[in-house]
Amino acid sequence: MKSLFSLLIASATLWSACTTREISLTLQAGETNRTDCVVSADISALKPTASSVITLYEWIDQGKTRQELPSQYAPEEGEPPTLYWILNGETPAGSVRRFVAVIKELPPGTAPDRKQAMDLVDTQKTLRLTKAGQAVLEYHYAHLDAPQGVDPAFGRSGFIHPAYSPAGHVLTQIQPQDHRHHFGIWNPWTRLIYEGQSYDLWNLGDKTGSVRARSIDQIFRGDVFCGYTATLEHYILKPQEEEQKVLNESWKVKAWNVPEGFLWDFESHLFPSTPQPVLLQAYRYAGFGYRARAEWTKDNCEMYTSEGKTRPHIDGTTARWIYITGDTPGGRSGLLFMGHPNNYNAPEPLRIWDENANGGRGDAFINFAPTKNKDWELQPGGHYILKYRILAYEGEMTPEQADRLWQDFAHSPKVIAQK
Repeated sequence: MKSLFSLLIASATLWSACTTREISLTLQAGETNRTDCVVSADISALKPTASSVITLYEWIDQGKTRQELPSQYAPEEGEPPTLYWILNGETPAGSVRRFVAVIKELPPGTAPDRKQAMDLVDTQKTLRLTKAGQAVLEYHYAHLDAPQGVDPAFGRSGFIHPAYSPAGHVLTQIQPQDHRHHFGIWNPWTRLIYEGQSYDLWNLGDKTGSVRARSIDQIFRGDVFCGYTATLEHYILKPQEEEQKVLNESWKVKAWNVPEGFLWDFESHLFPSTPQPVLLQAYRYAGFGYRARAEWTKDNCEMYTSEGKTRPHIDGTTARWIYITGDTPGGRSGLLFMGHPNNYNAPEPLRIWDENANGGRGDAFINFAPTKNKDWELQPGGHYILKYRILAYEGEMTPEQADRLWQDFAHSPKVIAQK
């Protein structure tokens, strides 16, 4: 009996030794002060599998002890194995923080089953992203019909609405009476040239094209983020002919577990789907658009950009970020929109409505329009990426806060992995 017990202990020790590995992660803050920012590290060296459990620790007390931190490993198709976490607290510019990631392979069926801070709910029509039980946004993958009595051409799928403030106020609007083709937060193109003909996928009433949601490819839940990857189709309509798909698009949306408001990322990946190129022709609006809540007009909301422009002077200028703040039943709420410096034609031109919009009501509309003043040709076999980060907040935004958040997005801390 004693020898059998010893054998079992030895086997357990061998299993642990064979299935536990670790790497060191050195984070460099760079030239910017950091506050609770999103960071990630390539952990290819750990050779994780789908069943891997990874635990992150930070070395504290001058490297004498290590403290476990929330982290999340979520395999994504086409991406290197990546570990995500929130760099908690204040991290001064030029400083270094050290971490260690420990990987363990658990037998099938032994992964812990527990509620996670960042969750996702499938309503059978939408994907609802939540933070600690509060709704952050909803992605409509089911077709939404046009309002009763309105041309059916104004129905569509593949858009975000509602997007919420942390206090639960809805900050988006869809199918408003003045512009039935506005869908909360959406990403169509207005002047698409294919085989020498022009098609409009933005203005649905023209009936020359549209966008539809096709599939949900991945969903994510965890302590650091929740989100999804979805495929959409951009199609054109020719007179007396069947519709033709000319672009595939993949949306990657992640909502982050940061203490500061609702922070989420939106990535658009565009892939021409035929042997012919697609030209996104210069036009005054197209791409990543936002239609604000119906109550926001020139009388109760304001806009400000990274270049110091206010609403009367924004349209046609370029910016790294723009925020809008307006009155809500609970006080003031807003959204900060940030464009990535690697985006096409960055810093991107902006299309906004000024105070004279809609017969002088001054309703709020914001559009990062990379093709506002420049054509963009998408070649067959190409892969074209646009990235944006959004913060929904309560109270007021400041230029200093917006700059800090943009720096975290555009120039995130560098992490060096060493075995």
